Amino acid sequence: MKKRGRKPKEESLHKNGQRMTFYIKNDLKKKLHTYTTSNNIQISDFVNEALEKQLSLYSVNTPDTGNYRVVSLFSGCGGMDLGFRGGFNFLNTKYERNGFNIVFANDIFPEACETYANYFKHTPLCADIKEYLDNKGFVPDCDVVIGGFPCQDFSLAGKRLGFKSERGKLYMQMKRIISLKKPLIFVAENVKGLMNLEGALDTIKSDFADVGYRIMDQLLLAANYGVPQMRERVFIIGIRNDCTANFHYPFPTHSADPEEGLKPWITAQQAIGDLWGTEKTNTHLPNQDQFSKAKNYGEHLQGNKPIKSNMPGPTIRAEHHGNIEFHYNKSRRLTVRECARIQTFPDDFVFKGSGSSAYVQIGNAVPVVLAWHIAKSIRRFLDEEKAARSQNNKSHNVGYPLQKHTA
Repeated sequence: MKKRGRKPKEESLHKNGQRMTFYIKNDLKKKLHTYTTSNNIQISDFVNEALEKQLSLYSVNTPDTGNYRVVSLFSGCGGMDLGFRGGFNFLNTKYERNGFNIVFANDIFPEACETYANYFKHTPLCADIKEYLDNKGFVPDCDVVIGGFPCQDFSLAGKRLGFKSERGKLYMQMKRIISLKKPLIFVAENVKGLMNLEGALDTIKSDFADVGYRIMDQLLLAANYGVPQMRERVFIIGIRNDCTANFHYPFPTHSADPEEGLKPWITAQQAIGDLWGTEKTNTHLPNQDQFSKAKNYGEHLQGNKPIKSNMPGPTIRAEHHGNIEFHYNKSRRLTVRECARIQTFPDDFVFKGSGSSAYVQIGNAVPVVLAWHIAKSIRRFLDEEKAARSQNNKSHNVGYPLQKHTA
């Protein structure tokens, strides 16, 4: 006998061709009815939104198998995220997994989001984070929040508008999420110029401290950590006030001074020397055929000098207007892939969009290897904090890896 009723749509909730029924507890049903009526929303919309939030907890690049959970803001193409995740190769060195899962990532630039999704195989939220939070967008629980909030308005290379621009205030959205999710620790990265612009660093540190964190900062030179680049960035670390473990910035692994007993700085030639001449072949690496054709406007202007072969490369900039530095062989500017090498992206990391867009994505990123060293220090802190709490039999609502996270 043929069953009555319409055939359920393919996208509807059904089983064996029939619409499924599920039950809601009476007390929850009353609360649901009261909430949806007072807020003038459909029950189906509310339920679908709640399901979406819950399912987003599982929308990560790897299964949650005991790793610490990371919320990434202003993620760009994913330099800091890859450093935290680990599991990549750079210049014949294997950088192992660090024990972190990225459970949420966000950026506003479509090309960066496309690059991120292509490499990490999970899609970041591509939206203005302020608008997303204003509209009650969901952010999962986490142990760590990371983010390189927009830095152009604090940079010596920019107009230095600082807090006078809306972009210069975006760190407040990072503070907003930290206040909401209460991670054990957070990492905020920015340009060196932040340290001497109108007391900007002190203001930002004070704002972060207001939501229950003790704050420290340190200027790190990327070349001291195996990055072939003279990039200086300030890393702001916030530790939740109830934590007892101490955080220590990573100790340098490389130095220009042989007497320090560390590895020598990696030079530009060591980083990109094997790529010369491959920019016009059919066997080049991804993005190696993309390079600026801008002429040389004189070495007195920024971005028009050739880099030095026997030194780490200069800072790869995001706002270059075509003036990416010339190769040390002087006949052309650096390719996108060469800039990626100087930023320590692995060669299988493909940048989507035009060459100009790719330059911007790379320049905005945190050097992957530097982020990897920061992540290792964060991991040590979290392990020590977890051990201390376990030993003291304290009960805190924090997202330890074996503890259930709630929406």
